[in-house]
Amino acid sequence: MIMATKKDIFNEHKSTYFRADRQEKGRILAHVCFITDMHRKSVVRRFSELQRYDPWKEPGKPGRSLYYTPDVITALKEVWEAGNEVCGELLHPMIHEYVEILNRDKMWHHQDETTDKLLGMSQATVKRRVGTFMKARRRKKGLTVTRPSHLKRIVPIFTGPWSDKPPGWGQIDTVLNSNSSSGDAVYTLNYTDAATLLVIPRAQWNKGQEATRDGMKKIKEIMPFPWLGAHPDTGSEFINHFVVNWCKSEKIDFSRSRPNRKNDNMYVEERNGHVIRKTVGYITLNCLETVDALNGLYDLLTPYLMHFVAVRRMTEKEKLGSRYRRVYEKMAKTPYQRILEHPEVGTEIKEKLRQEHAKLNPLILKREIDKRVRNVYDIQKRFGKSQKDLS
Repeated sequence: MIMATKKDIFNEHKSTYFRADRQEKGRILAHVCFITDMHRKSVVRRFSELQRYDPWKEPGKPGRSLYYTPDVITALKEVWEAGNEVCGELLHPMIHEYVEILNRDKMWHHQDETTDKLLGMSQATVKRRVGTFMKARRRKKGLTVTRPSHLKRIVPIFTGPWSDKPPGWGQIDTVLNSNSSSGDAVYTLNYTDAATLLVIPRAQWNKGQEATRDGMKKIKEIMPFPWLGAHPDTGSEFINHFVVNWCKSEKIDFSRSRPNRKNDNMYVEERNGHVIRKTVGYITLNCLETVDALNGLYDLLTPYLMHFVAVRRMTEKEKLGSRYRRVYEKMAKTPYQRILEHPEVGTEIKEKLRQEHAKLNPLILKREIDKRVRNVYDIQKRFGKSQKDLS
């Protein structure tokens, strides 16, 4: 004897169930539950599905049709790649400008309907879609090579507040571009402006006092506004007479953070990871030839980050038990936008930046940056020492 399937049982009773009154439906449900060993609610839902079934309707996914079609997602991914592959919150306020610039330079090859949908996409949708682009990365940590200087007393401590500091007051730090703390290596001297979040990195060979001072000189030349204040940690590359005397001669207010307090340098510590590590990676650079190549990369990275990569500033931080509640700006802004909005920046500086901005293209800059990153890797592979040579 062949046992009837659940589908057969429902098909057998469905016509009677649809025409039955309340009491009759109750008896049918009890009978079907006994035979199929299903819950009463499941049986009711199954009969409802059979009643709504339309054999003449084309099969398909229920619900409304797809609005953001694959062509819109492709356009979003193109903008995301041009925007340094940042999160959705930072990408959303920049989409209009990216599309406008790419259209200007005839690098935007999407339909008008696709463009309109992309420009109308909400921040929540951008965040959700961009989240699917991001590949899982193994989180790494760089080596800490800060060695406290014995001359700490010659530099005063400053812990804030930073909110009232004008553009030109910034934090500086060095990042080791190596997986080993021994031997010669390339370091990145990183300046981050507190008011505008402008980032200016420079590469140097080791972290000697003169090399650090020369790197600071180059940062001062690149900076679009006067350098008013420098704030490093207690590392010996900063707390020495070479750097202190140079800052005095240049009328740069020089202060330092407290030992073992990274939050005193919160802006530059954050940018070390989001900019230096994200762009250069954790590769070991232990040959002198990579210094010029890395500075060539930084020559393009600085205007790219200033003009086209938005940053959100944390406005409030509250400790709730063992956790923190952080509140950020609703709208992310680029350092370029923050400079234009700041009242203490001169009109000549703003006009000069506007003229530079009108000539730049984020996609072209990003492609050239990626090309120069590969060049740094190739030079290290050609001239650098391997781990086997160092051991």
